[in-house]
Amino acid sequence: MQLLTTFTGLLTVAASVSAAPTETVAKRDVGGVLICQGANATGTCHYEKYTLDECHDLPTDLSGNASTFAPDGDNFFCFPKVGNCASICTSPTGCTFGAVDFNSPVKYDLSSIQWDHLIQSFRCQLNQTATATTKA
Repeated sequence: MQLLTTFTGLLTVAASVSAAPTETVAKRDVGGVLICQGANATGTCHYEKYTLDECHDLPTDLSGNASTFAPDGDNFFCFPKVGNCASICTSPTGCTFGAVDFNSPVKYDLSSIQWDHLIQSFRCQLNQTATATTKA
């Protein structure tokens, strides 16, 4: 009898667990970037989820002093920029060295391309696949 009572109790617990409302898992925000003074994520670091399609100035202690600029492994990339967001680019070659994403070979050592003393701001955006359409 005691075995039957224990078994019935276990079934009741199992039924209440399976009847519990399912929780929705929040999707992780895109736009996380790790910025550090030293190469290979050393020294003073700052990590934040940044709004896409918007310019962001580096924190004061990292502006012009960041060797690590490492975006998360999501489907986005960033353009590091010489000058802060309010500055106007007057360089004929542009004010960025190009896009940096999770797979970028320089993300953990901007000093390898002499950008550790140049980066002051950045803008990130989602990767987008363009599809060609033809009209008949």
